[in-house]
Amino acid sequence: MLKIAIDLGTSVTKIFRIGSGIVLAEPTALTISKETGTIRAFGAEAKRLLGKTAEATDVIFPVYEGEIVDERYAAALLEYFLQKCAKRTFGGIEALFCVPCGISAEGRERYFRIAKSAGISRVNFAETPYLVALGQDVPLSESNPVFALDVGAGKTSAAAFSLDGIIAGLTMNVGGANMDTHLIDHIAELYNLKIGALTAERLKNTVGSLIPHDMKQTVINGRDVTTGRPRSVSVSSQDVLFPIRTYVDKILEYAELAMRKLPAEVSATMCRSGVYLAGGVCNLAGFADYVSQKLQMEAHLAPDVATAVILGGGRVVGSSALMKKICLE
Repeated sequence: MLKIAIDLGTSVTKIFRIGSGIVLAEPTALTISKETGTIRAFGAEAKRLLGKTAEATDVIFPVYEGEIVDERYAAALLEYFLQKCAKRTFGGIEALFCVPCGISAEGRERYFRIAKSAGISRVNFAETPYLVALGQDVPLSESNPVFALDVGAGKTSAAAFSLDGIIAGLTMNVGGANMDTHLIDHIAELYNLKIGALTAERLKNTVGSLIPHDMKQTVINGRDVTTGRPRSVSVSSQDVLFPIRTYVDKILEYAELAMRKLPAEVSATMCRSGVYLAGGVCNLAGFADYVSQKLQMEAHLAPDVATAVILGGGRVVGSSALMKKICLE
């Protein structure tokens, strides 16, 4: 049986195959005909068309804020990805889905249905805080609690846990996509310039920073709100600090809520061991230092924040012992 881990993210889907490592990382996007609903493009090709399609074509994202919102298109996209990197073999496919902390039974059922529709034989689920730690080779045991924060595009999961289970945790619908949306409005207000989602994402990734007085700069193109003509402006890290810091502060506010629920002895352990960070938003310059300052504990950044969760998923799906300990029933 072929064993894989799948991180079906709001922005990017990643697949890990035992024996090969990460074999796919593509946008969780499709383009469809508005009139017929026919799928025209998948993944990277579909996202390139965002903001550039004619009225007859839509770019859609079947996963929103960590939840499957369109099962039909999510199943079609998953099947396409599997055909690219994990074709069915004798014995079928066993898949571990990386899911948000505290996912509901209904949410898991949606994952189960699209997995079966895409041809997956056996389905398991693991919550992402565990995978953040395992993707960084953090040793887990029943007696050593770990605190982890997974900050993705559509959601953030925060949890303190051991191999005995999650002690306190939550998932919030806040992530990098919220920053992108706020950046679009912020640039329109600041420069009278309308930009698209792809430009907002690039702006965040290029000059987004939590370092005091950081002055990285980039040039962005858009449409003048008043004249309707194309125009370019130079934007610095300080220009976009407010919308970025607003959402990072909100994320850390929720992380503190989870920490307040911890027993005293677990809190003492957290102070010594710190918080483990992963997810695309953690690529923001100065993110780990900012988290450390706000939470008053050491912050450990994954070597590659974008792949830590899927690497953790690969580690779990390849170990029957971890599968028994970590997978949701």
